[in-house]
Amino acid sequence: MRMTSSPTTAHPSSVTPDRTDRITYGAVHLTVCDLDRSLVFWRDLIGLHALASDSGQARLGVDGRSLIVLHAGAQRPVGQGHAGLYHVAVHLPDATEFARVLARLILARTPQSPTDHVFSKATYLNDPDGILLELTLETPERFAAIEIGARSVVMIDSEGRRRGPTESLDIDEALAPLGDNNPQARLPGGTRVGHVHLHVPDLQAAHVFYRDVVGFDAHAYMPPYGMADLSAGGAFPHRLALNDWHGPGARQPQEGVAGMSRFELVVGEGGQLDALAGRLDAAGVVCAPERTGALVFTDPAGNTIAASAAVVPSGT
Repeated sequence: MRMTSSPTTAHPSSVTPDRTDRITYGAVHLTVCDLDRSLVFWRDLIGLHALASDSGQARLGVDGRSLIVLHAGAQRPVGQGHAGLYHVAVHLPDATEFARVLARLILARTPQSPTDHVFSKATYLNDPDGILLELTLETPERFAAIEIGARSVVMIDSEGRRRGPTESLDIDEALAPLGDNNPQARLPGGTRVGHVHLHVPDLQAAHVFYRDVVGFDAHAYMPPYGMADLSAGGAFPHRLALNDWHGPGARQPQEGVAGMSRFELVVGEGGQLDALAGRLDAAGVVCAPERTGALVFTDPAGNTIAASAAVVPSGT
């Protein structure tokens, strides 16, 4: 969707939370300054489960699936003005689990920014190295359309009200589903990395790359706001976000700075990984296959991606 001087309105194809995206996320890999300190944040505060890990790293996730992998080796916290990760978003499976983690953060007096995006409820906070995390509950049943004009972006909710894209979250309403349940319980199955948001130096180049080469779908391309949003073929639109807010000179941070080292994509079953390899080759992108079968490549902003095929469950 491109910006025009007259408003453009997009309507979701469904109000059902979607699990049929063509492209989903595996783990997001983060390099941190103090592995033990970061483990306390991601495991004890956020509520991920510690998984079996190699030396110098900590794998965290749910149901044995890695969502965040911490790597030792950074000497400095996140800096400003770089290309790379803006935030990683961990999506909660239902309103009770979102209320649980929100309550846990409040009880721990953790600085956070609870936000209402209409199509989702979210809260934002930084890990010990300044890496930004979004905790999200998708609420497509509250969302009707997005209207993108030359000077504003308007969210239209299911009751027809015109709303801002980033409003303050009603904390009491968000906490209500928790009831008397334990706010300290760890994150359940169904928790997943639902989207990533990247800083890029060239919005158009990044948008074209992720749309035409990687295979995301264009959803909202908003150059006056320095932002683009892409979907992955399912009903819920917000699967990859891009911004050029750090300017055309933004480059990957120097070695030793905390941040994202790579993120993993799962591109589907069948020949979809081979098709991706073909598109990468046609685009002149150098691709390095790994022993796991994943294809490793970089986007135009220098972000490293490891793409793999979905594992077909045995017996199907």
